[in-house]
Amino acid sequence: MPLLLLDLDNTLLDRENLFRSWAERFLVKVGAPPGDLDWLLAVDGDGLTDRWDVADAIRTRYALSVRSVDLVEELHDGTLADTRLDPLVACALRIAGEVGWMPVVVCNGAVRQQEGKIRRTGLDRYIADWVISEEVGVSKPNPRIFALAAQRVRMPLRGAWVVGDGPEADIGGAAAAGLPSVWLHRGRTWNDSRFAPTYTADGPIAAVAAVLAA
Repeated sequence: MPLLLLDLDNTLLDRENLFRSWAERFLVKVGAPPGDLDWLLAVDGDGLTDRWDVADAIRTRYALSVRSVDLVEELHDGTLADTRLDPLVACALRIAGEVGWMPVVVCNGAVRQQEGKIRRTGLDRYIADWVISEEVGVSKPNPRIFALAAQRVRMPLRGAWVVGDGPEADIGGAAAAGLPSVWLHRGRTWNDSRFAPTYTADGPIAAVAAVLAA
């Protein structure tokens, strides 16, 4: 049974639009001009910027008296209540399992935040397990995190595929581990000459279909 190693944010779950919605509400609350949305999205860096750095940038820009720790909490939890699992994505994962693949989430981030998304959305019903970087002390693109995922479910890493939207974290990590991969382009063009995805897809359903067809 081969492993299907899947990223979480902007792969199985739509973080981009949820964060944008939260950011719009937050900026209204602090009385920021509408144009500041682009600034906040840039500071967030598609979720790659450390939450404490984002919180400090917000406090400085708007001279807020709120503590950084409280802002970090809001950044962690602001989108959680609205996070949903697309039923079609759930269906694709179920089909993958039925034809002999073992879906496992491998993601960077904080355990509280990422595990909260997995459990709250019901994603845990469609995957065999998950590995979160904070928990294991290793982050993508370090290939060891994929080996740890294989150990977690007691399966060999050989034959696994990696699916994700991160050029460096997911596709670079897959290349370092010697694994084939599917990149979710999200409207972007691949421009890294060091490595390349095996396939490119426009969403998680198409990505899973590409792996099953391969």
